[in-house]
Amino acid sequence: MNIRQYFDPIPEFITSQKYSSNSFFNFIHLHGETFPDLKGLQIAIIGLLENRGMPKGESIERSASEIREKLYHLKKGHGLYKIADMGDLKNGSSVKETVLNIAIVGEYLIKKQILPIFIGGTHDLDLGQYLSYQNLEKLVSMVTVDAKVDMEEEGKAFENHSQEIILHQPNFLFNYSHIGYQSFLVDKDLIGVMEKLYFDHIRLGHLRSNFKEIEPIIRNADLLSFDVSAIQSSDAPGAAEAQPFGLSGEEACQICRFAGMNEKLSSIGIFGYQPYYDDSRNKTASVIATMIWYFIEGFYDRKDTLSFKGNDYLKYTVSLDLKPSTLVFYKSKRSEKWWMEIPHQDQDRFERNTIIPCSYQDYQMAQAGEVPERWINAQLKLL
Repeated sequence: MNIRQYFDPIPEFITSQKYSSNSFFNFIHLHGETFPDLKGLQIAIIGLLENRGMPKGESIERSASEIREKLYHLKKGHGLYKIADMGDLKNGSSVKETVLNIAIVGEYLIKKQILPIFIGGTHDLDLGQYLSYQNLEKLVSMVTVDAKVDMEEEGKAFENHSQEIILHQPNFLFNYSHIGYQSFLVDKDLIGVMEKLYFDHIRLGHLRSNFKEIEPIIRNADLLSFDVSAIQSSDAPGAAEAQPFGLSGEEACQICRFAGMNEKLSSIGIFGYQPYYDDSRNKTASVIATMIWYFIEGFYDRKDTLSFKGNDYLKYTVSLDLKPSTLVFYKSKRSEKWWMEIPHQDQDRFERNTIIPCSYQDYQMAQAGEVPERWINAQLKLL
């Protein structure tokens, strides 16, 4: 497959700038005059220019370039970088064709164990990110970070793409989780739909009250989709849907670090940046660049093998006076993170999800004689 045909090089006005010797720019492979050799790479940055999924999105064509300009000037983090910036994905003749191209490129990279980072474009392009997994013959879990729940019955693509993902056939979605939504922006009926489907949903206020509890949700994801409108407008004004309330820039970076540290996660997309709405210093581009930087830091800090039969994990069995009579937990000796075991059902076809991420709080709840809600929801999904 000639992957190069899908890409345009990084604009020269970015690559020709002067960067310090210890900058991010000088430690990655770039698509300039030549296309980077992907052999041995671990991460690929992909710019998206597609803007037809939402009205008045013309400035989105500049979003990837503005983000790159900020990212390249950051200092290199730890780890031996094996990263390429593949340039900008060419738009198709229609949004549908662009989505298909994202899926083709995403699948190609994931099969080569190269993690794509999609930057720019409208949020509905995460459909292409999701479709990257369709031919991989496994069920996947997806986490979306957004101030709204994009499952509207009517409207443009950016308003209903999440519904299209959930209803897509063939169905290979094991779990969908939504983080950071704001109740006054979401129809309560949509929340009811997610509860009926046993999907995790964490509103902004609940997230703030116990931020660390979202880490197991992110750790269970194969892909993360992040709409910058989830970040408060004082930190990220560069989005048409920017809200006065939302995640702080620091919280957004922490979420990306959690995602980077997730050994299971194999793609991330950060969508919805519109330079037209940004301030004179392109503050939003700086926040997104820092989010990417923290994601990469997390990636190079991955510690767990996810091989629970080895010596890297401690096994804890908790006896209960109700059904189930026992709950089994695992704790990583390396990262001190927790997982819990979900028993197989006779009709179970979700073999790889029998051990799911959890928190120490879940273990404490079991010790107190209660079955954690996370265990109950996972069991219901397997029925």
